[in-house]
Amino acid sequence: MQIGGGCASGTLFALGGGDLKLAVTLIFFIAGSAIGAAQIHFWSALPALPARTVQFYLGWKFALVVQLMILAAVYYWAPGKSPAFKAQAEHRHRGYLKPWPLLSSALCLAILNGFTLILAGRPWGETAGFALWGSKIAILLGFDAATWPYWKGNPAPLAASVFSDITSVMDLGIVLGASLAACLSGRFTLKYKHLPDAWIGAALGGLLMGYGARLSGGCNIGAYFSALASGSLSAWVWVAAAFVGSWIGLRFRLVLVIRT
Repeated sequence: MQIGGGCASGTLFALGGGDLKLAVTLIFFIAGSAIGAAQIHFWSALPALPARTVQFYLGWKFALVVQLMILAAVYYWAPGKSPAFKAQAEHRHRGYLKPWPLLSSALCLAILNGFTLILAGRPWGETAGFALWGSKIAILLGFDAATWPYWKGNPAPLAASVFSDITSVMDLGIVLGASLAACLSGRFTLKYKHLPDAWIGAALGGLLMGYGARLSGGCNIGAYFSALASGSLSAWVWVAAAFVGSWIGLRFRLVLVIRT
């Protein structure tokens, strides 16, 4: 994420805002997702802990209280650690012209994720759409993606239109929504004058994110935001790994001298 310039949602959002560098990130994100889908059987065969949720061990009522307490603690202490966070939290928006306060934005995301659960039958996710796009491209290139274990349980999406896939439609909606918001606020600007190291970083970061998203079952949204809301213990492992990975990624940015 640090090398590529954004996570899955950040890539789609920035691309919708006009940053063409993120188009490269997205292309290689799709490629990495397809490679990950093709090789997921190797990782799935490794020894693994049983899939568990917080509510499995604590019961859903106590688990909900514990998770809300942890998130409240994070929200309470984060502003004091980050001046930018604090300034944003105190910001007052004016319709579509300025950024929304963080708390109201978070509530909107939570409510919309609830609607997604009702309409789609699962929480919000993004990178599964990238795996589908990459697998369809692999078929066009002569690979028999339908035989990959990733698709053996449900190969139907490979033969159907991407517009019949809920995740794909939502991904496209993020790009269009970001473009609309940028245009309404007068901030849409095509950005393409990046130095070569930024384009290389976009490709490298996108490839790693795509592959990693298949291993972890998603990116910031599916493996963190939605998984955490569902009580998945793997989401907390993902958060810890993301902090470590971001720390390493920031130092790679310095080594590669990646500039926007």
